[in-house]
Amino acid sequence: MSHHESPELVDLFTTYTAGPDSIGAHLRACAARARARDPLLVVTGADMALYPGDGSPPTVLPYRLSNRGFKELAAVSHLATALASLVELHRREPDGTWRRDAELLLRQTRRARAANTTELWRDRIAAVAFRGREEAIAVMVDYACALTERYLVRALADPAHLNHQTLRETYLEDGHPDVPVSFNRIMVATFYLVGLDISHRLITWLDERRIDWTRAMVVIVGQIGRPTAGVTWRTNSVAGLVLAAARGKLPLSHLYIAPHAAGFATPVDGDLWEVRAVEEQLRQLWAGTRVTVELGAAMFEGYPAFDPGDDDVVPGTRTTAPTGPTGHAGPTGPTGLTGPFVDLPADGSAGAVTEQPGIRSADDWYSLVTRLRLVMEDPRQLLSGAVTDYAAQQLIAHDNDPLAVTVPGLDHEPYPAFGTTPTAA
Repeated sequence: MSHHESPELVDLFTTYTAGPDSIGAHLRACAARARARDPLLVVTGADMALYPGDGSPPTVLPYRLSNRGFKELAAVSHLATALASLVELHRREPDGTWRRDAELLLRQTRRARAANTTELWRDRIAAVAFRGREEAIAVMVDYACALTERYLVRALADPAHLNHQTLRETYLEDGHPDVPVSFNRIMVATFYLVGLDISHRLITWLDERRIDWTRAMVVIVGQIGRPTAGVTWRTNSVAGLVLAAARGKLPLSHLYIAPHAAGFATPVDGDLWEVRAVEEQLRQLWAGTRVTVELGAAMFEGYPAFDPGDDDVVPGTRTTAPTGPTGHAGPTGPTGLTGPFVDLPADGSAGAVTEQPGIRSADDWYSLVTRLRLVMEDPRQLLSGAVTDYAAQQLIAHDNDPLAVTVPGLDHEPYPAFGTTPTAA
């Protein structure tokens, strides 16, 4: 059976939602014009650009390309994962590639150890944030390589040694007499050093820009890290850096993460054409998201507001002041689904919620309407997902029979006869 669309109802849909001449597009453009003079900070997976908003040209910091020592430190931290992967390869396919991979890793580890010197870290890698620690870093890297060599040599001589228990006890964890410093500590140190360098450079650059953080608009676009990472405030490391650099002056509600939005390529030879070209689009992205949040507060006044609940990411970033208890997040919500559902107090005293409230029944309208407000105010939410989880749970409870469930707002409502226009109040 072919799919049919009603042109009249589709036209009604596009009147608000789709196209450059829709009501929604007009509102986004209007909201962007109102913030046209505010500073806009855009972060991609490789660059950070500041659009001052005062007519000045944008400035760009290619923070990934200028990250000194990242690959070298990552090579060291990845040694533990490489050994764990060899263990797994051997466990799954004892006659597979593990031995060839182990021999290659051993050769490369020895080459890296021979190349590692204090001079390498001080004079050639020369990260500003590492100054004064170059010798200590070189000693740590030498030890990490030596520890890895020892494990590989023994595993190649005796494959029975290649297992997760020996890896933990003689390499990763504290307590073994022959392991004065566990590799777990080395991994923490290398990750910290990478974060120290990038944080130092970004904070310095942002401080030099003298941004008015109370007016700033911040949007992080595209992929940051691996494809599944960095899509929330807490999991996006760059978001944390920006919030830290703002010293608590940037409201969390002014920072949006748009992993599917397009940014710009790293400028070549100072050519900012592409950076300039996307400014209006990104201003509308930020302003359009913000105006939807504001619509939620206006449309559903009196119901619990959305509170990011992440004010402890950086002190001073709370944007919503709860006026009552927010309930509690338990392992299961009232719907029976697992997840961080908030159980709203029955007396309606919740001033704000951090997550979707659980739905007690199909006539739990306080929770249902609170969800409508939350999906508009929480930029992480899909607007149409306000009750999708509840529908799925109810179907599971009724053997996937759509007629057996109650559709809130449709079933048992006193709608007048088809075609009757409601009487004006």
